[in-house]
Amino acid sequence: MSIFGTIVSKLFGHAKPDETPPAPEAVPTPAATADAATADATAAAAPAAAAVLSDVDVAAVLDQLAASNSQKLDWRHSIVDTMKLLDVDSSLEHRKQLAAELKYDGDTNDSASMNIWLHKQLMQALAANGGKLPADLLG
Repeated sequence: MSIFGTIVSKLFGHAKPDETPPAPEAVPTPAATADAATADATAAAAPAAAAVLSDVDVAAVLDQLAASNSQKLDWRHSIVDTMKLLDVDSSLEHRKQLAAELKYDGDTNDSASMNIWLHKQLMQALAANGGKLPADLLG
């Protein structure tokens, strides 16, 4: 799994949506069309799951994790702290891999500039993948 995928998985895994998506209704079908019915039911469930993910308040989840963490982590400004809160390896090597995933075209040896860019891009990518974030974190 990609580092971004791991971040999304861990972030959304900590989210507590207000309600669970409704299960697709089972429609009796002849045995010959059972595979098609399964495919239809799976397709019907996908929009409901996506709707729940689009309601994830990323800032609230990260604030809650920060409040329960013994370290003082500033996820709103630091990519390293954001990764630490989500229990994702925040080593320089992993941040360089994340930078490649997010299409960073700067000098990865300038870790300060890369980290600032990574944090901004991560917040934008989370929003693009269904997360809710305040405007000040997306600018």
